[in-house]
Amino acid sequence: MKSILPRAERVLNRFSEWVGSLCAVLLLLLLANVFYDVIMRYLFKDVSIGMQELEWHLYATIFLLGVAYTLGADAHVRIDLLYERMSQRWRAIVNILGTLLLLWPFCFLVAFYGIGFASEAYSLGEQSADPGGLPYRWVIKAMIPLSFVCVLISSIGFMLRSLTPHEADPGQDLFRP
Repeated sequence: MKSILPRAERVLNRFSEWVGSLCAVLLLLLLANVFYDVIMRYLFKDVSIGMQELEWHLYATIFLLGVAYTLGADAHVRIDLLYERMSQRWRAIVNILGTLLLLWPFCFLVAFYGIGFASEAYSLGEQSADPGGLPYRWVIKAMIPLSFVCVLISSIGFMLRSLTPHEADPGQDLFRP
């Protein structure tokens, strides 16, 4: 059992790192998109509504998926003033309870309602109201439930990391006195 947890943690951490790599690639695409948009606007006096909308689609995707990566990298915001003073055992308890009682219900709620939000946009054939805007508005709306499923997956790795001591003695079991 003890060898399964570290292996599962590594797999889930690789997933979080993959999401972070995807965000990095999307950021490069966003930079290229903004560069293109600025060049076209100021040098050629040509504006593309579709490219401008793609900017906020990419930004939203980076932000939404970045949450999963941030959680996997343990770089999320918390009250470090209190957390840093806790023992390794209490940190693990806070991480696990916070994940189970706060993060998971929120992820399930947003993912559940986000699926309906995206499927409604798909069934209506929703697209940009602006001429020359992007079609398939459901794609960006589908990023909402997808990103929270990614957060849910990353949170499992986060909890496993809390169960497996890294900074403390590797042989120490956090939940035995």
